[in-house]
Amino acid sequence: MQILAHNDYQAPTASTATVLVLANDTNVLDVNLDGITQIDLHFPAFTDGRAFSQAYLLRRRLKFAGDIRATGDVLIDQLVQMQRTGFSSAVLREGVDAADAQRQFERFGGYYQADAVNPLPHFHARQATA
Repeated sequence: MQILAHNDYQAPTASTATVLVLANDTNVLDVNLDGITQIDLHFPAFTDGRAFSQAYLLRRRLKFAGDIRATGDVLIDQLVQMQRTGFSSAVLREGVDAADAQRQFERFGGYYQADAVNPLPHFHARQATA
């Protein structure tokens, strides 16, 4: 997952030909993704998790292969779950150190459950190699 410091990111003011900025109440299943390479999903508050569902639907149901970027109130503690639900980049909120954020991914070596990135559960992958 690509981690972007708040100061290093210039947010698009609106959707462009290749970047789509979606509100939290948008039904992503109704969105036209033709020509889109990046989708920005906004967290207005860290307690609002609708963007997690949107990212998962974009990756799993719509097979979107471009960049899904988390913006807004992005906390370090949420980064691993963001990656597992389909986000490929995140813009940290102001004042958060990118090095501290990157260490979150070193804390967890693997998962038993399937997710948007790895659609097979851990036990299924072990059986296939045995």
